[in-house]
Amino acid sequence: MSPRPEAPALPDRPLPPKPPARADRVGLWRYMRLFRQDILSAQPARLYRAWMAEFRTPFFRSYLVNQPDLVRLVLAERPHDFPKSRRVREGLAPLLGESVFVTNGAQWERQRRIIDPAFEGGRLRETFPAMVDAAEAALARLMARADGRAVEIEEEASFAAADVIFRTLFSVPIEDEIAGRVFHAFRAYQRRQPLVNLAAFLPLPRWLPRPHRRGVRASARSIRGLIARMVERRLAEIEAGTAPDDLATKIMTTADPVTGERFDVAEMVDQVAIFFLAGHETSASALAWGLHLLALYPDAQERVAAEAATLPARPGFSDLSKLAFTRDVFRETLRLYPPVPMMVREAARPERFRDRDVARGAQVVLSPWHLHRHARLWEAPDAFAPERWATENGRACARDAFIPFSSGPRVCTGAGFAMAEGVLLLALITRAVRLSPEPSRPPVPVAHLTVRARDGIWLRLARRARQIP
Repeated sequence: MSPRPEAPALPDRPLPPKPPARADRVGLWRYMRLFRQDILSAQPARLYRAWMAEFRTPFFRSYLVNQPDLVRLVLAERPHDFPKSRRVREGLAPLLGESVFVTNGAQWERQRRIIDPAFEGGRLRETFPAMVDAAEAALARLMARADGRAVEIEEEASFAAADVIFRTLFSVPIEDEIAGRVFHAFRAYQRRQPLVNLAAFLPLPRWLPRPHRRGVRASARSIRGLIARMVERRLAEIEAGTAPDDLATKIMTTADPVTGERFDVAEMVDQVAIFFLAGHETSASALAWGLHLLALYPDAQERVAAEAATLPARPGFSDLSKLAFTRDVFRETLRLYPPVPMMVREAARPERFRDRDVARGAQVVLSPWHLHRHARLWEAPDAFAPERWATENGRACARDAFIPFSSGPRVCTGAGFAMAEGVLLLALITRAVRLSPEPSRPPVPVAHLTVRARDGIWLRLARRARQIP
């Protein structure tokens, strides 16, 4: 038998931005301050090699788990024994209410039975033209600024991702008066609100209101009020028989097959809030970092541009199959900069992990950020290498150590939408615009609601001379 050919070596490229790690040992209050500023740089470097780490405080115990079989156990094999942590809900409750992102048990199961049909079957193909409309609008805005000057690309990515959400969910562009107000209010909320409210970690009585940063509750009320107006407008269109056949209509007209109930207005507001958070904020994060990576690595950028040049002027859903390398670039972006860097579950009963007792009520932290860069799992874990996905190591890690959309029953409902959107936008933008980094403003990754850059991501844009079939 002839020997198996060796996988090609990964390209030797400079490393992309990574936040600094804190000192291995710091006091509790120092850690809390670091955590509030940024949950990524608040962690020690040893977590990039650890299978599990225990954190002890006077108020709670938490266990960060990187071992692949334990990650599978928590997310896929026994998810009911590890429900969403109530502590995470404390920080997000003002905006998300009782959305599917924070609920557990029978309430969550009922919500998923109503929501999931909207994302099944051919719905992605049906909504793809709306994605293309949003991508073309985003490209037009960027082309107007492609004069070689620096552009803050995170804001542009946020605008584009929000446009995709409004077009696919409510069949309106972001220029719609209410949609635009939701977008700007949400941007303000994102800047104020950390991923986890630190008051949730204190042993306060359940009935005692948790403090939030100044303006958070008011911002959340404003956003929810605007969303309620959109939901009520759609409900009236459904009753009049004039509603478009989009995601909002599908969800609002779907009855729970078990109870026969539909979402009322308040419940639908909760769900739209998380659709906007999950579908806009996370997609914007991934798109901005993807564009930055292409700017850093011109060889990869030119390969994406060459793939995109084979597309028709207005791509169809089937054209995504022509973008194999672009898809690998987007997957590599999600690996290096997972939009949701940490997920927190709570042990519903006593457990034993790696010969350690995990008490009932302990927090179990699953960190895509650390798992995706784990030095004992990935080859060249901090390197940008879209080529890795064709290697044996890359394929193994894709199964065991890649969870940008979570995994198991709680996997993100819109994962397919997010992948199609990210690949489409990267391709169309790179086909028309040459990207280069702004040397005076290197981005520093930080995490609040999602992984963003501390002072934005600044790129220089220049128009390409191109021919489109």
